[in-house]
Amino acid sequence: MKLSQSPITKTCDEQEVFESTLSLDHQNILELGCGDASQARLIATTGEGRNILAAEVDAIQHEKNLQIDDLPNVDFVLSGAEAIPSGDSSIDTVFMFKSLHHVPLGDMDRALQEIYRVLKPGGMAYISEPIFAGDFNEVLRLFHDEERVRQAAFDALQRMVDSGRLQLKKELFFNTPVCFENFQQYSEKVINVSFKDHQISDELMEKIVWKFERMHTKNDECFLIPIRVDLLQKPG
Repeated sequence: MKLSQSPITKTCDEQEVFESTLSLDHQNILELGCGDASQARLIATTGEGRNILAAEVDAIQHEKNLQIDDLPNVDFVLSGAEAIPSGDSSIDTVFMFKSLHHVPLGDMDRALQEIYRVLKPGGMAYISEPIFAGDFNEVLRLFHDEERVRQAAFDALQRMVDSGRLQLKKELFFNTPVCFENFQQYSEKVINVSFKDHQISDELMEKIVWKFERMHTKNDECFLIPIRVDLLQKPG
């Protein structure tokens, strides 16, 4: 397993990666850390026969998700990855989109054990994590440095693979574009999310705005975020 790769030559939306890598039709699918359900929506409205359990640990976001009424094949639950409300061997595919590093450090191994528990024999776990590099990261790290937790997430995955409980089938690297019209939109989507309480002084905010504007112009409004995907399979 590799924490990163350089250079990364492929650039695409993440949906292109998981739809081309996995067979999702007529499956029971679990997404852990579903956030605003944007990825759950993509999965639910593509293909056929996809039943999705979308779990979110943030109560505020979960209440918003419960107001969604146009995704009949998606059930929303309030749950963390370390205690999944699903039976043993009940899930065909588990997704974690850039969320493993948000699991508390002491619970990462437990979360992966829970994924192993709920997966059917032969089931797949698709776990994507942002790589600690790139211009987007240069802005983010000013107020939220994730280097330690991203390393911890990789180490937890390595331990699970080394244990033999989940087998590494593929490791994929790509850049995915994330675009913002202006700093206000960036602030709404990144800084002021409900599950974070960033303590940012006026002085630090000035530095963040300056860095964002510089990188935003350099990247023509769209940042390329480097992503690593570990595709794991439960033996069976």
